[in-house]
Amino acid sequence: MSNAYETHMLTAIAEAEKARKINEVPIGAAIISSDGIILAKSYNQVITRKDPTAHAEILALRQACRIAGNYRLPGTTLYVTVEPCLMCMGAVVHARVKYVVFGAHDLKWGAAGSLYNLPADSRLNHRVEVVSGILERPCRQLMQDFFRSLRNQSPI
Repeated sequence: MSNAYETHMLTAIAEAEKARKINEVPIGAAIISSDGIILAKSYNQVITRKDPTAHAEILALRQACRIAGNYRLPGTTLYVTVEPCLMCMGAVVHARVKYVVFGAHDLKWGAAGSLYNLPADSRLNHRVEVVSGILERPCRQLMQDFFRSLRNQSPI
């Protein structure tokens, strides 16, 4: 396993912690250039923004595209703590991101191999390479702790 994978995943985990602190689902993302430079990073803000598209990946893609001055991000890598959903993987394909690196699989929503496998769909004109399981345990633990605390909260 590459140390760069872990280093960049730690950036995504730090973003996920920001989401957790504001009671958003703790998912964080970072987009890294082919030179290893962080172009963008974000965290889930669906509740805060009252926007169902405000996933960490989408917000990071928007920011990176503004910085790049283009809707395409060739040669980039998206690091995300949890496997992207169908919406996010669709945006990744449209943006021509080269790699997606994620921590924990998402058996209910994952579209990079778990529930759906968009990157392997031969009908699409762009292929995204996927690396999974990078710092999987801390990524999964963030999610488990968050949902456990929600279940344990007493009703108001």
